[in-house]
This record gives sequence, C-alpha cells and structure tokens, in this order.
Amino acid sequence: MALGPTQRLKDGIAAVETMTRFALAVLALASGVYTYLGVRSILDGSPTGVFFAAIIYSVSVSVGIYAFWSYMARFYPHITSRAGQTAMLFVMACGAAMILAMSSWLNAAALAGSAAVEQHLSETVEGYSADLDRAHQNVLAVQSLLPDIQRASERFAQLAAVERQSGSLTGTTGSGSVVQLLTQMSGQMKSLEANINGSREQVAELFEQGQKRLETMRSLISAPGRIEPRADQFSTEAVALTGVISSLAQTSIAPSIRRAADDLSLGFIAPVADGSDANLINRQDQVMATVRASVAAQSKALAKAADEILARAPVAERRFVPLSSAEAVLQYAQDFIPAWAGAISIDLLPGVMVFILAVAHASIRRQEEKLPYAERITAAELMRAVEIQRALSASGVDLETAVREEKEDSKAEDEHTTEEPTNITNLDPRSRGRDRQHDDR
Repeated sequence: MALGPTQRLKDGIAAVETMTRFALAVLALASGVYTYLGVRSILDGSPTGVFFAAIIYSVSVSVGIYAFWSYMARFYPHITSRAGQTAMLFVMACGAAMILAMSSWLNAAALAGSAAVEQHLSETVEGYSADLDRAHQNVLAVQSLLPDIQRASERFAQLAAVERQSGSLTGTTGSGSVVQLLTQMSGQMKSLEANINGSREQVAELFEQGQKRLETMRSLISAPGRIEPRADQFSTEAVALTGVISSLAQTSIAPSIRRAADDLSLGFIAPVADGSDANLINRQDQVMATVRASVAAQSKALAKAADEILARAPVAERRFVPLSSAEAVLQYAQDFIPAWAGAISIDLLPGVMVFILAVAHASIRRQEEKLPYAERITAAELMRAVEIQRALSASGVDLETAVREEKEDSKAEDEHTTEEPTNITNLDPRSRGRDRQHDDR
C-alpha cells in the first residue's frame, strides 16, 4: 500500500534525526575550533595559560551552541500557539545574538585576521608615504626661491663689474662706494644661495632614508609567515620613519630665508660716498638710493615667498597603533564580508534546520486535520475503544442498536430543525408562542 504524504513526512523526519544531531555536533565543533584560534590571537600571558584559557572558552562555546540549537530543534516545531511561537522566536533571536557576540567575531578573526592586519599595515604605509611626500615637498618649496636669488645676485655682480670698468652708473670708473655696495648685495644673495644648495643634499639624504624605510615596511606586509612577528618589525620601522619625517621637516630653511629677507632691507647699510668732488658724491648718493630701493623691493618679494612657504600646513606626527587580528577584523569588517558571512553561517546554520523541521511538522498537522477520524486514530486509542466495546457487551448493552438509535435521533432533530422555519407565518412573539403551544398539544 502506498504511503500518504503525512506518513512520508514522518518517515523523513525520523530518518534525518540522526543526521540533524550529527550536523549540529559538527557545526558546533567547527565553531569551537575557529573560536579557539580567534581567542589565542587576543589573549596575552604565558603560552600554557593562553592555551588552557582558549581551550576552555572554545569548549564552552561548542557545548552552548549544540545545546541551544538542540533545544530549539526539539521544542520549537511542536509549538502550535501563536504566543508560544512568538516567545520561542524571541528566545531564538536572543540566543543568536549571544552566539554572534561570543563566537562569530572570533571565527571571523580566525578566518581573516591575518589579512585584516595586513590591510591595516598597508593603509598605515600609505599614510606614512603621504606624510613623507608632504614633508619633502614642503622642504623643496624653498628651492623655488633659488632662481630669483641667483638672478638678483648676478644682477648686483654685473652692475658692480660695469661700474668698475666703465663707470656707467656714476660716470667715474674704479672701485668706489657704489661698487662696494653692489658687491656687498651680491655677496648676501650668494650666501642665501649657498644655504639653499647646502640643505639640498641633507634633504635628499633624509628622503632616501624614508624611502628605504617604506620599502622595508612594504616587504614586511607581503612577506610569508605569521603576521605577529612581521607586525612587530613593522612597528619598529614605523617609529624610525616617524623620526625621519620629523628630521626632514626640521631641515627646512624657510624661516632662515624669511629672516635673511628682513635683514636685506632693515640691515641695509650704505657706505659713505667717497667721490673727489661734489658732483660725483651727489651721483653716488643717487645710485646708492636706487640700490636701496631695489634691495627693499627684493627683500619684500623674498619675504612674501618665504611667508607662503611657512603658511603651508605642517605634517602632523603620525602614531602607529598596532591591532590584533580580532580588532583588525572589526575595524575593517566592510572589506571582509565573505569571511564574516562564513563565520556567522557556521553558528546560525542550525537555525535553518530548525525552521525546516518546524515547516515539516506544521505540514503534518495540517494534513492530519483533513483526514477522517478513523485514519487519525492511534493504536492506543483503538485498543481503548475495543476495551470499552467489550465492557459494554459484557454489561448487556447492544452497542450497534445504541449507535443506530443515536443516528436516527440525530436525523430526526435535523429534519425538525429544517421544517420549523416553514411553519412560522407570523413574526409576532405572541403568535410564535401560540404556535409553540399548539405543537406541544
């Protein structure tokens, strides 16, 4: 005889009961293993203490997950009331949240902890690289003043040479006070030029050191092996690179250029005119006044350029913060969604099996409600009915006659109920009372 849908569902539930327990045990064990790996990455202390602490925690997690989902699989499918189902769903949500809090994030740390730490190191390297480039650019900005300073120095030197040879400025050749003043200004400009050129080598050396530190840090990120020793060495390199960036920022000679620009105008000392006659002295004074105006203009332009360089935002000191694998997974969770999905699925997959069992049992109950009572009666109920029949037969009661009389009485009541509305001709209560009395007679 072919089995009905209800019986097939019951047989299926009975067949997968062992598999359900086995699956719960395997998933709980897997969650415990990854929880152990995640706990070990965040605990500090002696290796023995860390080992036993991680073992105890992971075993507790495995037992808790297995017991929780076993209870849900055992009780939730058999609860039929809406209030009971709502209460069980609330309990399931609370349990799932607790499992996520005590296990899932540690599972994610075990699955993607090393990759998350490497990403943290990579972003840190990018930040240090940007800081090094900014510090280098701030220092090199002073180099942009070099062409203007060179041109001013050459112009003063050329004017001094022309005045010495042809006397084109005062009309008298020789090395007088004008030539001395122009030579003095040219010397000051050359001194600024020498300072800028001297800092260039130091800046290049510091920048090269910073590049080497960055290369070492990048190689530590991509190197094979455990992430913890690489992260420790990375931290050492980061501290050294911070020192290089600070040194690079301190080598800027923009403040020195700004002070030198002020000295050009404020500290301008013109020599006394040494001409042999009044006309020559007058011409020398006029040339020196022109030179003073030129120096003042040069000083103002140089000071403005230096102020623009000094107005640049300084490079803030960056502090490297090492992260454990668990902390890194939480901080960069959006970049490791697959790992988080796998970690959460290990813990919450039994909930899917619980809902499957609930749907199966609900379907069985709906199908059983549609079956005749004879097909829904259990063996115990059948045996009890047989015992009652035997007891009635032993007491002299004819069960078949009683059942037949009961059916006839029920049929008569149904016919009376059907015919009664046709005899009512008046809806007045008094008329219905007279009809009722007539029926009694």
